[in-house]
Amino acid sequence: MIKAGDVQKLRETTGAGVMECKRALEDAGGDFQKAASLIRERGLTKAETKKERAAKSGIIESYVHNDRVGVLLEIHSETDFVARSEPFRQLAHNIAMQIAAMDPENVPALLVQNYIRDEKSNIEELIKETIAKVGENIEVGKFIRYEI
Repeated sequence: MIKAGDVQKLRETTGAGVMECKRALEDAGGDFQKAASLIRERGLTKAETKKERAAKSGIIESYVHNDRVGVLLEIHSETDFVARSEPFRQLAHNIAMQIAAMDPENVPALLVQNYIRDEKSNIEELIKETIAKVGENIEVGKFIRYEI
């Protein structure tokens, strides 16, 4: 029997929906780590199915590091609702910090960079994880980085 507390803990850790967490825990036989891994795998699969959908809304994220490096990032979602959501805004902030720290040449180079906060994943995987959470396609439009 899966406990509600376990479902809630998995939901907080992964950002997945309640039913998805419950199903993953059932499929994993109650093993929390295995369930989290299942959710990630399933989320990445969901992200692939959304890749072709048009992302016409979004935000401009700005980030300044130590008054010496500045970034403006254009990032898109399908709807304004998701563009205003916390997972989307957190993703935009993390990508802007990545650009400030790693100075990628262009968007394709950015997407394959290892994420500065977790060397085990790259920016493209970070975006796919957020797509799985919010249920919409997300695309990095363009960015500009200034440094003094």
